[in-house]
Amino acid sequence: MTELREQIETVIQSEDVALFMKGTPQFVMCGNSSRALEALRSAGAPVTAVDVLPDPRIRQELSAISSWPTIPQVFVRGELIGGADIVEELAQSGELERTLEDRLGPDYRGAGAERVVSVA
Repeated sequence: MTELREQIETVIQSEDVALFMKGTPQFVMCGNSSRALEALRSAGAPVTAVDVLPDPRIRQELSAISSWPTIPQVFVRGELIGGADIVEELAQSGELERTLEDRLGPDYRGAGAERVVSVA
């Protein structure tokens, strides 16, 4: 296993909510990444973001791990939730908040500040 793959898997497994996106929450570089981030923010999710743009290998390894071809990708407690469309639909139906509460506990809102980690 490559070091990069190990780093990606560590983020997926150790962070409550991992968002692999184009750009960062402070400087989003893609409309779909922005939509996923906003849905997570509106649900009060403690987001840890990973910018996939610095190294094309990040996207390759991530897609190999998740079997999901597009960016963004949202993981909650190690499980892939989906991309922008799915996360938005879950947010609109209220299912995103229920999922977060089920997996992170009832006090998940505000449990952690939004942050960015690097895997490259």
